[in-house]
Amino acid sequence: MLVDYIDQHREVFGVEPICRVLAGAGMQVAPSTYYAAKTRPPSPRSVTGAATTTLIQQVHVENYGVYGSRKVHAELRRRGRPVARCTVERLMRAAGLRGISRAKGPRTTIPGSGKDTRPDLVERDFTAEAPNRLWVCDITYCRTFSGWAYAAFVTDVFSRRVVGWQLSKSLRTDLALDALEMAIWTRTHDGHDVTGLTHHSDEGVQYVAIRYTQRLAEAGAVASVGSTGDSYDNAAAEAFNSLFKAELVRNKGPWQTIDDLEIATAEYIDWFNHRRLHSEIGMVPPAELEDTYYRHNTAATTVEASVPSLH
Repeated sequence: MLVDYIDQHREVFGVEPICRVLAGAGMQVAPSTYYAAKTRPPSPRSVTGAATTTLIQQVHVENYGVYGSRKVHAELRRRGRPVARCTVERLMRAAGLRGISRAKGPRTTIPGSGKDTRPDLVERDFTAEAPNRLWVCDITYCRTFSGWAYAAFVTDVFSRRVVGWQLSKSLRTDLALDALEMAIWTRTHDGHDVTGLTHHSDEGVQYVAIRYTQRLAEAGAVASVGSTGDSYDNAAAEAFNSLFKAELVRNKGPWQTIDDLEIATAEYIDWFNHRRLHSEIGMVPPAELEDTYYRHNTAATTVEASVPSLH
């Protein structure tokens, strides 16, 4: 630190006068010590630290600048660079790098009219044993210079993968319905059956609308509804909304138009599904977790089918 201080002021005051002032303040440093430090080759630790810092900065930039030390540490390990967690924390702090914190905002749920008789089949247990067993859905808001934009998302609880999404300037039923249609198309296009899955949402008017309910029935999905005004009843969906707002909307904004936000959302969802490490699923991306699941289960099914029956 003293060497850096002298470097900053030597052109104005000179090395020897600065050393005298420092000595008077109780910090003994001789001019010869300063010059020796300037000519000394960098230590192996400093060389390694500089290289690791460069890689940390690369990881941070490639991931929207939202990773804290825990996810940076996990990504470095995935890349074959085993670095101690405390070292990552120290180097990030020295480089001025930090993760994104999430903050809560107002809710966008407008309760549907009339009594909704659909039960809460989830009861705050947001776990699933396989893909397409439980989807959670919710709507959030985003500010642009041209007005408010609303975003609807459909998330698979097993992998935390966003399987459907849509942006709109209004909160009409089509917003949620288009996100649902994308989710159904995504899964069926990949050859996966969605029959029997539980679709969980709040009591927002979009989700209890007749057209939406009919589409769920056509897809063979079972509707589940949490209570209005209680975030814990749809916590998994609101968790993604919080990430989306923190990591994209606030982090990369402000946004000129909904079109700008829509393009950025498409890029963000691709990153979120295929590259972002998720702590809830073992620090792997959602798509990787699903690929692993299908690979193992397809292999097991193939083995079982090849074994001849004893009957």
